[in-house]
Amino acid sequence: MDNGLNLNIDSRGATPVFQQLVDQIHFAINTGDLTVGDRLPSIRALASEHQLATNTVAKALRQLEFRGLLIARDRSGYVVANADDNRYRSRGVSSDKTEVHRVVDSMDLGALPGAFCKVTEDYLSGDPDACNVIHADGSGTKSIIAYLSYKETGDASVFKGISQDSIVMNLDDLLCIGTTGRILISNTVNRNALNVPGEVVAALIEGSEEFLALLRDQGIQIYSGGGETADVGDLTGTVVVDSSAVAIMKKTEVIANSIRPDMSIVGLSSTGQCAYEKTENSGVGSNGLTNARHDMLHTDYGRDYPETFDGNINPSLVYCGPWHLGDPLPNSSLTVGQALLSPTRTYAPFIHLLLNNMRSEVAGIIHCSGGAQTKCLKFGRDIHFVKDNLFPLPPLFSAIQQGSQTNWEEMYRVFNMGHRMEVYVPHHLVGEVIEMAREFDIDAQRVGYTEATNNGSKLSLTDPAGREFTYQ
Repeated sequence: MDNGLNLNIDSRGATPVFQQLVDQIHFAINTGDLTVGDRLPSIRALASEHQLATNTVAKALRQLEFRGLLIARDRSGYVVANADDNRYRSRGVSSDKTEVHRVVDSMDLGALPGAFCKVTEDYLSGDPDACNVIHADGSGTKSIIAYLSYKETGDASVFKGISQDSIVMNLDDLLCIGTTGRILISNTVNRNALNVPGEVVAALIEGSEEFLALLRDQGIQIYSGGGETADVGDLTGTVVVDSSAVAIMKKTEVIANSIRPDMSIVGLSSTGQCAYEKTENSGVGSNGLTNARHDMLHTDYGRDYPETFDGNINPSLVYCGPWHLGDPLPNSSLTVGQALLSPTRTYAPFIHLLLNNMRSEVAGIIHCSGGAQTKCLKFGRDIHFVKDNLFPLPPLFSAIQQGSQTNWEEMYRVFNMGHRMEVYVPHHLVGEVIEMAREFDIDAQRVGYTEATNNGSKLSLTDPAGREFTYQ
């Protein structure tokens, strides 16, 4: 076989043939016998050489594709995926949710297909001039870091920030279509009651109510619609915190993300302490935390808290970092734990002011969450996004890169790297946007611009160290 793929399939062995294929190809990738870009023999060739059914081979290769170890290429068959993406997929994480978008992108895209969130007709009240939006998201595995902190300190209040994370991941997506008021939020807490007692649930509920009250004080009409707490010990070892949000708005007020050439991109910093935050923010948000906690945190956490990770993960990828939560974060005033648990910043007060002043001038708003700095590629058509004036790299993301050795190109695809929201406006309005952000002590700057291209959209990114990357 080519590319160092030597399979030894025992059709009469105790292990199913399908699993033998998966295990042996996975082993070849882990040991370097197969390297990034290597092409596997075709399904038909593998089946013929080992006297296997083609559907058995196809099933095994699809499983390896799901793990992120292989990529299906139309004409080349399967090739070995990028090594950094392997690290993510081996932990059960997709950095860009390709397999999800493959399905979702073929579905009904709603009343305004270009919008950041799916917008539907107004099914709730039947107003032809209105539309509905419903959104669901959560704090992700950040709740596990809160769990580790709780186990070490006994302080359940750390979970109040997790409530904020869950809400903001919904709210700030809604901001991108222009929703800034009359939003109803519902929370779902799935917990293992043996590990997560009632005081944690109480902190989550209190944190949610306190954060919603803070937003209302800032002029954002957002309210609690109740929620659900489920004891699902068979599904989770710790706790999962999710939320959903629903709103009705006028179609004429929707930001359709009709991003055009010759516009400025204004980035809103994810770090520092803005006017409505109680503490300094590391900028972490709620994306990429599975890899961040494993690549930063010490093996002690895997030994002491096995309920916090999937036992199927390769042990070498479980809590393999140098730090404990209480250790100082290099080049920062925060500890590692404080940085990883910084509640996700919402930009709602600023976006509310922005849209009150220049809604008709704002062509697009992008929440740099899943896909991070490459999220812009999902919007506009034949747009060359140029990001050449990014914020200085926050210490947390530098530490994550140091701990994981993830290449910088992938870091900008997974983490916000300094700004988590960007606004697309005509060049002459950049100064006004920056001044409005300063009213909330949010750092803002022109991070780039757009121009026309005829070959499909692409992103050219130059980081603060002068490294240049292209994404398409």
